[in-house]
Amino acid sequence: FSATDQGHFFHFKLNHTKEIDLINRDPKQINEDVVKVDFEDVIAEPDGTHSMDGVWKASYTTFTVSKYWCYRVLSAIFGIPVALLWGFFFACISFCHIWAVMPCIKSYLIETQCLSRIYSLCIHTFCDPLFEALGKIFSSVRVALRKEV
Repeated sequence: FSATDQGHFFHFKLNHTKEIDLINRDPKQINEDVVKVDFEDVIAEPDGTHSMDGVWKASYTTFTVSKYWCYRVLSAIFGIPVALLWGFFFACISFCHIWAVMPCIKSYLIETQCLSRIYSLCIHTFCDPLFEALGKIFSSVRVALRKEV
């Protein structure tokens, strides 16, 4: 890299990355109701049907620890590859939206604007005089309601 290339690289890097909050990892709370599953949400013993206290405590600990470590192991193994796939997927969606969808929509709007002007001109040329004439004809019609006994 030359000094200019390095400057452009660091400029790109600084402008296209943001600081990651390691404490609040769901700031927009998109998974608040979906995957927040605790022991009490899955396993519950109603009154009159209780296991022994030791079994209940061991079950709680087993569920909580196994869920925690299983998630950590799965995210350690698959987190980066899946993030790469999702990054690629959303990049493709963005590319299609920017380079295909929006130009098609803009082209359609330009074409329909032309057609709407022609349509409007036809309506004003042919329909307006007809409806004005009908309005003048029926403007002298009077309706009276009477209640006869």
